[in-house]
Amino acid sequence: MKPLTTGRLALGVLLATLAAGQPAQAEPPRADNPWYQAAQARLQQLKAGMPRQGKAKNVILFVGDGMSISTITAARIFQGQQQGKPGENHRLAFENLPWTALSRTFNTNAQVPDSAGTATAMLTGVKTRIGVIGVDESVPRGDCAAGQRGRVETLLERAEQAGLATGVVTTTRITHATPAAAYAHSADRDWEVDSAMPPQALEQGCVDIARQLVAFPYGDGLDVVLGGGRRNFLPASTADPEKGKGRRADGRNLIQEWQQGHDKRRYVWNAKQFAALKADASAQVLGLFNPSHLQFEADRGEDIAGEPSLAEMTAFAIQQLEARSRKSGKGYVLLVEGGRIDHASHGGNAYRALTDTVAFSDAVAEAMRLTSEQDTLLVVTADHGHTLTISGYPKRGNPILGLVRHPENNELALAADGKPYATLSYANGPGAAIHNPRQRLDEAAMLEKDFHQPAHVPLRSETHDGSDVAIYARGPNAWLFHGALNQQVIYHIMADSLF
Repeated sequence: MKPLTTGRLALGVLLATLAAGQPAQAEPPRADNPWYQAAQARLQQLKAGMPRQGKAKNVILFVGDGMSISTITAARIFQGQQQGKPGENHRLAFENLPWTALSRTFNTNAQVPDSAGTATAMLTGVKTRIGVIGVDESVPRGDCAAGQRGRVETLLERAEQAGLATGVVTTTRITHATPAAAYAHSADRDWEVDSAMPPQALEQGCVDIARQLVAFPYGDGLDVVLGGGRRNFLPASTADPEKGKGRRADGRNLIQEWQQGHDKRRYVWNAKQFAALKADASAQVLGLFNPSHLQFEADRGEDIAGEPSLAEMTAFAIQQLEARSRKSGKGYVLLVEGGRIDHASHGGNAYRALTDTVAFSDAVAEAMRLTSEQDTLLVVTADHGHTLTISGYPKRGNPILGLVRHPENNELALAADGKPYATLSYANGPGAAIHNPRQRLDEAAMLEKDFHQPAHVPLRSETHDGSDVAIYARGPNAWLFHGALNQQVIYHIMADSLF
């Protein structure tokens, strides 16, 4: 007779125990297992993060433009690998915030949204159409008259009327869709400057977005404005200090108009001037560091006059708003956008998308360092996602920008055509034309910043996707960010916490 196997012996002991009426004893957990230990530590952190009730003095909303959940995952791995770690277990700064939720991003007339409609939802509390800013869904894109009737109040307008300090920081043009949604109302997101508007809209009294920023009618105006887009504030006859000329057809110099009659208004346009700024409770600051968008983080060192990083701009904005709020005895509202994450993905360029996501995380880290969860509601989210995917069963620690290798034998995984393939790809975009017909990929080239990831559908510009995006939060009433929320709820939680 053959001896019983270990499995049969264990079964016999179990049956005997049950027959005797005694409960079976579960095998004790492996307390020495590092994954078990890490999960136990995380459990204690979660249990310590109890809901914080009450009003917030300050609100900071971070928007990673186009920062899909897959982008967060890839950027987490990317940053971890840059630090010499495998990366998968790494955390971006905002992933340490205690409260999370999902945000449904659709526009009222679009399954897959754009930044204008989504930013409007987060900053006014109402969903609206694709391509419009600061107006409700009754406004067809490009309809000036309807836009004048359909205006909706923004969080920063409400804050200024309540005497709070306000600020906007972005790596895009300050008149671009997301930052514009903080202060402007426009039937078309492209009406950033008067020369981009149709004559009929001008005749009907609609005002371009740049003019709306300078003429912000509430309180004493926005207190800190940092970003790009200088050309939209300068006349077409005026040379930009770095390159090109202004784009205003009306001949107005809006930067000078913003400064006129205000001795304490400070304007800066390069890194040296920015570095010389000090927080001043009596001052307001306008910084326009590029004729158009700021450089991608990977290219920032190549800028002609130099640009501050998103983290540096965020830190200054918080310090400046804190100084003004101490003087007034009231708090502040700040919008910070990592806008070029989106632009890199539109170009099918994961390297720049991930480096800008890491730079965005660094900016959040500065806000976490400079503020207290006792009085500041900090919210981090995205306006929409992109079609970036992470696929193919690559081994742990595999370069996130590289080719897929098998977990067991480290050999390249091959597709049905016998060629290796990338871990990161886009559903559509310029990468389809670049890699069609499918070429044998050079991994050394794939790790460089100018590589465009493969894509399936050929398009000049990769599109957004319609999937939910993440919300992370800490501070007073941050616990309300849980579950699956429609995007406009973000505004209502912030407003309820603040006013």
